[in-house]
Amino acid sequence: MNEYGDITARTAGFVVAEYLKRGLPLLCLEKVLQLVVISKNNTKTAKWRRWNSLDSTPANLALVEGVTPTGQDMTHTDVEANLSQYGGLIEFTDVVIDTNDDFPEALREWVNIQGEQIAQLVEKIRYLVVRAGTNKFYSTGTARTDVNVAFSAGLQKKIVRALKRQNAQFMTEIVKSTPSFNTEAVLPAFWGFAHIDCEDDIRSATGFIDAKDYGTTRPVEGEVGSIGNCRYILSNIFEPYASGGAAYNGSGTAMITTDGVSADVYPILYFGRNAAAGIALKGENAVVPSVLMPKPVAGDRLGQRGSIGYKMMQGAVILNDAWMAVAEVAVKELA
Repeated sequence: MNEYGDITARTAGFVVAEYLKRGLPLLCLEKVLQLVVISKNNTKTAKWRRWNSLDSTPANLALVEGVTPTGQDMTHTDVEANLSQYGGLIEFTDVVIDTNDDFPEALREWVNIQGEQIAQLVEKIRYLVVRAGTNKFYSTGTARTDVNVAFSAGLQKKIVRALKRQNAQFMTEIVKSTPSFNTEAVLPAFWGFAHIDCEDDIRSATGFIDAKDYGTTRPVEGEVGSIGNCRYILSNIFEPYASGGAAYNGSGTAMITTDGVSADVYPILYFGRNAAAGIALKGENAVVPSVLMPKPVAGDRLGQRGSIGYKMMQGAVILNDAWMAVAEVAVKELA
């Protein structure tokens, strides 16, 4: 038996392609992260290196006639992410095979469903990392427990100003939603990611432009529109902090609440270029599939059980907190 179980390496490649084909369009954060591919039998730690800027203070760079200046040393900052192994398994019996007229088609559909699981799992892993960013902004107050006001264009302006002050750069290319490792150019902008509950508040903000009105600019999956130089993508994955804010109706406008007392708090994630990184869900080693057909073996002497599953190594890390921001807002309850 090889590492893929009862399928060949060639068939395993097909299964991986099916996983990625179904899963990738659901990956929002994949588009803006700095991605690396971890090869097989490699380290459990991924490392990103950033070369630091040189001192540009005029007084330190003034030349003295006839004197060679002192050379400047290059320095760098390394950021590491510890990778963890994840996986899933679907079990079936010989009876399923014997009584199913089209078992191969059922098997294919199970692969597709696991592909969705993989995408959601990877997105949640990344989301939990990046929402913990320390560059925080609140729709009101100075802490999450103060929040009971919805998103506004004014809040976005504060965030964009802060990002620019830290020399955060606009995203100018994103990773394509295909199994291949390709990027595509996009108009310069910061990218914001939010839960779908935030849609009405974002659409109601001053200056909102619907994605369908972009003209020659093509929106990506999940994109609803833009405000100024920020484009917004929505997903169910970006879950709120249930009842994490202030009194849900304390601002005079009722906000979504889980416990009927405090407002739910929704993170909106803003990214500049090279703000965060992760392990790419692309390439032949991105997901290792395994298929076992029922057959007599130790522990299953009558050959009654089979399975289809996968395993993968994943992780994410914030490279520079100052180049991304986390806004925490409430969401208006619909009338």
